[in-house]
Amino acid sequence: MNATADRQFAEFLSKYDPAMVRLTRAVLKKLRALLPGAVEMVYDNYNALVVGFSPTERVSDALLSIGIYPRWLNLYFLEGAALPDPYRVLEGSGKQVRRIMLERAATLDEPAIRATIALALDRAEKPFDSSKPRRMVVKSVSAKQRSRRPAGAR
Repeated sequence: MNATADRQFAEFLSKYDPAMVRLTRAVLKKLRALLPGAVEMVYDNYNALVVGFSPTERVSDALLSIGIYPRWLNLYFLEGAALPDPYRVLEGSGKQVRRIMLERAATLDEPAIRATIALALDRAEKPFDSSKPRRMVVKSVSAKQRSRRPAGAR
């Protein structure tokens, strides 16, 4: 675990409304349980704070990510367009990525969501190594950013 990156992530997250901070922490707790040994790659971008989950530090190996916005949080399946969606839970029409909006962390416990995550993990070229500790790496910080608070709450 990289304490410096974890502290930096906490600073990034502190820019958000407390309800979004609570949702993000709850979602991260559940995803960390599902993805032991993940490298968490953090991008504090112009539009959102993003955490990608990968078995390595290579961006191209990332399988899932979350995008934290002022009013919502999305779970992204980075190869979602090629992923079977028998439960019809994936949204989006791009050439590669699909998403699920998470209004509650408990959504990650729903059988259809768990099955979709399992499908993505089964199709991964590189598995997550649960013998390795979780590690967070800050990959980039945008100099210019939109407000992390909902309009009217600034």
